[in-house]
Amino acid sequence: MLEIVALSALTAFLTSVGNGAAGEMGKQLLLSTGALARRATGRETPLPADREGWESLAGHVHARLPDDPRQAAEWSRLLRSFPQHAGELSSGSGLPPAARHFTDRKETVRRLRREADRPFGGRPRVALLYGPPGIGTTAVALHLGAVCHPRFPDGQFYVDLRDGPGEHGPAPAAVLLRLLGKMGVEPDRIPPTEAGREQLYRRLTAGRRAMVVIDHVSSVAQVRGLIPASPEVFLLVVVSGSPFVLEAERVPVPRLSDRDALKMIGRIAGRERVALAGPRMPEVLAHCGGNAFALRATAMRLLDEDTELELPAQAAEGSGSDPVRATAQVSCFRVRAETARLCRLTALGDWPSVTVHLAAAAAGVAEEEAAPMLAEAADAQLLEALPDERYRFRTEVRRYLADTAGPEHGILACSAAVARTLEALLNRALHAAHVALPQSWRTEPAPAQGQAYRDEAEGVQALAVESGNLVRAVLVAREYEHTTTVLRLGRALWPLQLKAGFWDEVLPALRVAARRADECQPGSRVAGALHFQLAHCLGELGRWEEADREADAAARAERDAGHLRGEASCVELQGLLNLYRWRYETAHERFVAAEAVYGRVEPGQEGAEDLPRAFALSRRHRGRALRGMGRFDESRGLLTAAVEFFAERGEAYNQARALTDLAETLHDAGENTEALAKIEEAERLLPSAATPHLGYLAALRLRCEVAG
Repeated sequence: MLEIVALSALTAFLTSVGNGAAGEMGKQLLLSTGALARRATGRETPLPADREGWESLAGHVHARLPDDPRQAAEWSRLLRSFPQHAGELSSGSGLPPAARHFTDRKETVRRLRREADRPFGGRPRVALLYGPPGIGTTAVALHLGAVCHPRFPDGQFYVDLRDGPGEHGPAPAAVLLRLLGKMGVEPDRIPPTEAGREQLYRRLTAGRRAMVVIDHVSSVAQVRGLIPASPEVFLLVVVSGSPFVLEAERVPVPRLSDRDALKMIGRIAGRERVALAGPRMPEVLAHCGGNAFALRATAMRLLDEDTELELPAQAAEGSGSDPVRATAQVSCFRVRAETARLCRLTALGDWPSVTVHLAAAAAGVAEEEAAPMLAEAADAQLLEALPDERYRFRTEVRRYLADTAGPEHGILACSAAVARTLEALLNRALHAAHVALPQSWRTEPAPAQGQAYRDEAEGVQALAVESGNLVRAVLVAREYEHTTTVLRLGRALWPLQLKAGFWDEVLPALRVAARRADECQPGSRVAGALHFQLAHCLGELGRWEEADREADAAARAERDAGHLRGEASCVELQGLLNLYRWRYETAHERFVAAEAVYGRVEPGQEGAEDLPRAFALSRRHRGRALRGMGRFDESRGLLTAAVEFFAERGEAYNQARALTDLAETLHDAGENTEALAKIEEAERLLPSAATPHLGYLAALRLRCEVAG
């Protein structure tokens, strides 16, 4: 009996596969789908580039299924084994807590609530909340979320873009990545492309009642893809500064009146303290300018000081009209001179977060000295305390500190502080990268000095926690012309790509590092390595044409440098980039070419000891390409050899991957009993934590059992 696959179901499945190929098993499903599409159409079918392409492919496949019952049955089994669903929207952790001493803003909150509650009428619910730095835009957004919590039973989601390492904040795709993570989507289920992420965001929020807050937005591009289509989803875009053009209800946050400013100070410091400072309050209020940050800092001074509230003479004379900068100036007078110096020198790098280690390096002091200085600075409102013993600067406070570092301490001292900070970050990155990939020739040996890490997991975790500062360090090193540091830091990011999947995060740094390598060391091994990393990163993000160009550049540089192992690895990457676009013949040709380059490595040459493993990996890749071409016997032979090699080496992970490929080939060839045996063998090798892989094998088992 002919199994009927609905065109709509086939279209939805193919589109989902194209947009959702994240992680190793996402790629595996992508390859299986490509091989089946090729057999259904009878010709090479390159990976579609957009939604229209996927819909067209679905139409071509669907038109051929009535004439081929076996193909129709296989597509039916594939769709049943990987049911498509929108996923569950997790309510997540919600918004951060609202300010305890929130004051006034009744009109601002009223306008925001009106936009959130108005009749939909086909117009998306979007508000743009804006105001000068420190005025309290974030406090208004969090207060609104608190008072409107029952209005959004499906969740409130908050993403703060302030900690991005780049000059212009995270890219739109990275914003979606963060938001989907807040919505409970596991990393391996987040699509690699911006279009795929936006589609998943819309599926998750369809028919839901939710509030999305994106704070410290710097461009309309960051939020354009988040404009909700669902009637009950409210998007609140928060801008610290001037508003940009966005189709939204524009709601400014004005300065607090003197009356409300006094009320706010009194709520924090107490009426008695305000009364004690009474004679100076008019001057203090003028100094604060109705700015919430300045008022809160003033209130904290009242709490800390028993004497009458005074403004330092220098601050009164030279603070200018910016309340945040004026408050930072006052705070610098409140703390010890060495603490103010530490803050100024640390602020020079615009680091996403500040640790004791980083600040100690910037100031050239011991960590034992830096720790109490950071605590003192946080008490004086020069820094904000974060979890895990980290801190961060408010943007305008950091700018003031960085602007005054040169006049206060001299250009040479500032340059030395940046150099020390870069060296400290590089040292830790090299240690972490080496232990994360101890056998890899792509990472440097660990330095003789510095902090060592226990094992691979701790090394990867150290890189992940510090990723924002490491990416920022590449940009700072470029700015200060520390070229060697740019290149070494770029290479140290490799474990974050390979093991942590931090492709969006490291992409800006890799672009800078590869460009600097071309400028300073063209045709070198370093240039080849960085172009390889960039190509790998772009490929993982589905930016295929860019990835092709970078892989070509990597291969040329390694060839010019006479580095055979590096050249072969780049050619192999070219094969993988083609494989995941269903260009099986080209992929196979590239894998054969890579083996030819590997074959030119002479005994005793660099990389010769790694050749057996390199050939085994290449055989696996060739077997996968041959399966896509329908050459099942050849595929089976190569994959069997790969399985045997990894079994002899005790590489359970790679053995399980090759067994999965072999089971797929056997299933496609109609040998389902043997395929089931390979599935069972792979399952025994995988740990229980390998949930995506085990889930994929369970789905493959279902297809084999039904077909058998």
